[in-house]
Amino acid sequence: EVQLVESGGDLVQAGGSLRLSCAASGFTFDEDYAIGWFLQAPGKEHEGVSCTSTTDGYTYYADSVKGRFTISSDNAENTMYLQMNSLKPEDTAVYYCAATEVGDICTYSTASLYYEAYDDWGQGTQVTVSS
Repeated sequence: EVQLVESGGDLVQAGGSLRLSCAASGFTFDEDYAIGWFLQAPGKEHEGVSCTSTTDGYTYYADSVKGRFTISSDNAENTMYLQMNSLKPEDTAVYYCAATEVGDICTYSTASLYYEAYDDWGQGTQVTVSS
């Protein structure tokens, strides 16, 4: 059974940084999976942030976060990280990581950021950016 656990959310001032973690179990990063990060602001739909292939680290970023957010991973810990810099108040949301067995989905660019593309989801972690 795939399980994902996010952590690292916090209250931060605009311009600050946070690093979110997504600890995965039920599969290893040596297997052909993709992990996506999503945000959900109050009253809005899930919005895709990034998609990363676990085997080769290929990452596709949403235009809204390019240059500010960076993905990294620790394969030994089966954990993926979302480094968020230059945070803005509009980044305030619950952030989720999600997994799919379609490991090459990130190569489909914007399609890899669709909520429906992922099968397993974490519980989310709250990020609040104050102005």
